[in-house]
Amino acid sequence: MRKAIIKMDTQIAGWLTQDENGYHFEYDPVYLSQPNAKPISLTLPLQEKVFTSNMLFPFFDGLIPEGWLLDIAEKNWKLNPRDRMGLLLACCKDCIGAVSVEEVKEEDKL
Repeated sequence: MRKAIIKMDTQIAGWLTQDENGYHFEYDPVYLSQPNAKPISLTLPLQEKVFTSNMLFPFFDGLIPEGWLLDIAEKNWKLNPRDRMGLLLACCKDCIGAVSVEEVKEEDKL
């Protein structure tokens, strides 16, 4: 299982995970309780229920670079272009916009 912290500006907004059942996104309860909380995407509205999909959610897939920048990332980090979660974790730590993605490594889970 792979997991990422999803931040809105500098606040933890939720968690994105990939396991054998697909992809799951869940908003952080502390984030949801804030009066100024905003959804990270119109397709992922604020809710307590976990979002689940067989494919990487289109919002997150849209954060992954394309074209020559994707080619550079794939070659330098030896990434599989079909590993969308791997590309997201490697390339989207410092995205343009308010949302960022930070990988939760195994040693961080302990």
